[in-house]
Amino acid sequence: MTPAELRYIVALARERHFGRAAEACFVTQPTLSVAVKKLEEELGIVLFERARNEVAPTPVGVRIIEQARRVLEDMDAIRNIALQAQDPLAGTLRIGAIYTIGPYLFPRLVPILHGTAPRMPLVIEENYTARLREQLIQGDLDAVLVCLPFDEPGVVTLPLYDEPFQVMVPAAHAWAGAKSVSTGDLSTQTVLLLGAGHCFRDQVVAACPSCVGPPAAEGGLQKAVEGSSLETIRYMVASGMGVTVLPCTATSGPSHDPAALTAIIPFSDPPQRRVALAWRVTFPRPQAIEAVRQAIRACALGCVTYVGGAGA
Repeated sequence: MTPAELRYIVALARERHFGRAAEACFVTQPTLSVAVKKLEEELGIVLFERARNEVAPTPVGVRIIEQARRVLEDMDAIRNIALQAQDPLAGTLRIGAIYTIGPYLFPRLVPILHGTAPRMPLVIEENYTARLREQLIQGDLDAVLVCLPFDEPGVVTLPLYDEPFQVMVPAAHAWAGAKSVSTGDLSTQTVLLLGAGHCFRDQVVAACPSCVGPPAAEGGLQKAVEGSSLETIRYMVASGMGVTVLPCTATSGPSHDPAALTAIIPFSDPPQRRVALAWRVTFPRPQAIEAVRQAIRACALGCVTYVGGAGA
């Protein structure tokens, strides 16, 4: 067996589809199919059950694929140890972030990190917390930026900063000139929220349960309208569709943003989230993690409170 074959079966177990697995491994589907079949013949067992639209690991395949993941991670560790001997910050870093952090942090983080660690290019993934957790555990990502709580055996979690939430309303809204509002005030409004699966939606609903009224089928008014991303929601607010709650780093955007059509209002007692950096205990490049931490502290995130103070 070869490292390439191990990568193929790990990718196939993840994607459950030969075409997608081949694409993820940057090879043709026939190449991957032949390699998997060759490995099965060498081992004398069937690793995958094939169906028309999906493949799934067999019980013994699950055990072998898990071992293959560990072998590949150990091989990466050997390479990283060798790179560290030359330069602790040399080599690609695979970092993930949830959808409500990545678009607002990475534009600031990447230039700073490129200046402090120019030989450490980033592979960036944005996804839901559940998927990032999976990728981190499987070794597909080296570190992830998520919101707490984030508890996982074998994973180190480092709190970075606390980020307050703010309210965005249309410029013509009655609240546009207000100094602050309370979470209870939102119960009278049509509140635009992210869809299910986004942890930020859960955080907003926890802070303001009345923002989501009973379904219309039960005789209530549906007070929440869903959007696919924070950027989409910002434009819906600008159009007059309703109001929304945003993490403070998302309240401003690029030059084409709808800032002139909206107003930002602080909460009188702002709910907030704690953003953290997480990585596997076995990840062999602590200098890379520290470089990311320092770069995040150097970002111009004026609305957040860094854990441990600005100089920590």
